[in-house]
Amino acid sequence: QVQLVESGGGLVQPGGSLRLSCAASTNIFSSYAMGWYRQAPGKQRELVAVITNGDSTNYADSVKGRFTISRDNAKKTGYLQMNSLRPEDTAVYYCNLHTPSNFLRTYWGQGTQVTVSS
Repeated sequence: QVQLVESGGGLVQPGGSLRLSCAASTNIFSSYAMGWYRQAPGKQRELVAVITNGDSTNYADSVKGRFTISRDNAKKTGYLQMNSLRPEDTAVYYCNLHTPSNFLRTYWGQGTQVTVSS
C-alpha cells in the first residue's frame, strides 16, 4: 500500500504564500501522476493541480498563475507552492497519487488545512 503524508498548511494572510508537501512511501512514486485537491466547507472536493510522471502540469483556472505544482522523485515528495493567496483558497488540501491516464490505483493523503484570513 501507499501512504501519503501532507504538511505545510496553516494560517496565512491574504497575499501570502505557503508551500504544501506530500511525502510518499511508495518506491514507485515516479511512475504515478500526482494531484492536489481541495475541499472547502459545504463544497465538493475540487481539482487544484495535477503533474504527470512526465512533468506535464494542469491547473484549475482559479489558481492558474498563482500556484505551482512540482515533484522531486528522488525524495518521493510532491509540492504545491501557493502564492498570492486569497480567502477563497481556504480549504483542506489533499494530495493524490494515481496511475497515469486513469484512476485504477488511487491514494489520498490525510489532508492539511489552509486558512487565508486577515
